Amino acid sequence: EQMLREAQISITEAIQDIDGGAKFKEDAWIRPNGGGGRSRVLVDGKVWEKAGVALSVVYGSMAPEALAAATERSGNRPEPGPDGKIPFFAAGLSCVMHPRNPHCPTMHFNYRYFETDGGIWWFGGGQDITPCYIDEDDMKHFHGSLKEVCDKHDPEYYPKFKKWADEYFKIQHRGETRGLGGIFFDDLDDRDPDTIFDFVKDLSNNVVNAYGPIIEKHRNDEFTPQQKDWQQMRRGRYVEFNLVYDRGTIFGLKTGGRTESILMSLPETARWEYDNHPAEGSPEADFIDATKNPREWV
Repeated sequence: EQMLREAQISITEAIQDIDGGAKFKEDAWIRPNGGGGRSRVLVDGKVWEKAGVALSVVYGSMAPEALAAATERSGNRPEPGPDGKIPFFAAGLSCVMHPRNPHCPTMHFNYRYFETDGGIWWFGGGQDITPCYIDEDDMKHFHGSLKEVCDKHDPEYYPKFKKWADEYFKIQHRGETRGLGGIFFDDLDDRDPDTIFDFVKDLSNNVVNAYGPIIEKHRNDEFTPQQKDWQQMRRGRYVEFNLVYDRGTIFGLKTGGRTESILMSLPETARWEYDNHPAEGSPEADFIDATKNPREWV
């Protein structure tokens, strides 16, 4: 909990400095069934329309279907108690940042720890990026930054977790990914918990390094109304994934979490156009191809 709180403070301070306009506002909340959290949200900034970093530390009992919605864990599930529920503890830090400029990507990260009765525990999380247009140098920087942290702990981590992200962030009913990936992992319990904790800590400390330079590079790029419309349509895809597939959203809603904090990830505005298809050979069409056929960036 302390590590995640420190990360929340350092990340929001750095993002606030980059924005140079709006400030993060923090509100604390209490979960009636046990625990609570602190949400920091920036709105109407110079760079970001909306950015949120939410810390939650919750405990209590949950139904087995809530656990199933939150994890890929198939075996080694804890047995429900006499009331049919599973005692649990969960701590997590989640973030989504939606910039104004369509040349500045949206970024998401989430790092979390789960523990249930019976000594069952695991870590999960990751960081991913959702641009509207492809800048290969940006993708090399973002993915390269994640690979550097992963390689420090295990050379097999990046290729494994990059592939996992490409699979997890797929919008099944569209046949395309939400963005251009990153890393994702769940049910990580294959080594000493302190070792995995250090890995997650290093990733959380790398969030701004992976994302900040890309924003600084594009924050003043010129854009057309048509490019803004395209950004709005890609935000629509973001909404579809988060409300239909995202495990954090489903887990939060099923366990009585704070709705405002759970839905903090959604953009303030989005757009849906009927049967929209980008022109062949256009930058938008190239982006769609990358979401249907995930690419290797490093």
